[in-house]
Amino acid sequence: MGVVAKRSSMTFYSNGDDHYSHRVRIVLAEKGVAVDIVDCKESELPEDVAALNPYNSLPTLLDRELVLYEPNVMMEYLDERFPHPPLLPVYPVARAESRLFMHRIQRDWCAQADLILAGTASAEQIENARKELRDSLVAVSPIFAEKPFFMSEEFSLVDCCIAPLLWRLQVMGVELPEAQCKPLIGYMKRLFERESFQESLSEAEREMRD
Repeated sequence: MGVVAKRSSMTFYSNGDDHYSHRVRIVLAEKGVAVDIVDCKESELPEDVAALNPYNSLPTLLDRELVLYEPNVMMEYLDERFPHPPLLPVYPVARAESRLFMHRIQRDWCAQADLILAGTASAEQIENARKELRDSLVAVSPIFAEKPFFMSEEFSLVDCCIAPLLWRLQVMGVELPEAQCKPLIGYMKRLFERESFQESLSEAEREMRD
């Protein structure tokens, strides 16, 4: 009698190019979650996703009866549902600070990255977004000399948000000045060599960097 593979109760509909899908895939890999990852595009969503997600958007996470369609909500849900290793601090003040960092990353970095990657803005707007993102990363670089991860001794959800953006710098045409960014470049190396990060990469993402 053959062994029947047990199907995972969790399905993650993911866009292999998208940094929001990527951040959730990093959490899934970090936690070692048994999950079926379905790589697709918003223009060709499977019918069950379109029926369950009112925004017809990616990423979408299905866990039995639960449907989640906001990446940061997914990340926090996964961190609570699979508590080891913890990716948010235990104490309320530190947890709030981590959430605030994630909010600032969204406003300061993701907004620029989204504009660049969409490719629909004018050449001038894209160049301004590149400059703003580069300058912001240069300004924050020194903090990575103090601790191995973002303001933390431990890898956290904040790093899960940053890693996909840093992986896409080449694709976005954002070059970091090496002399000014040594701590940040060291941080990138630590992130990219992490086993969970390597596991999280889609085929499209593996081709993004030389």
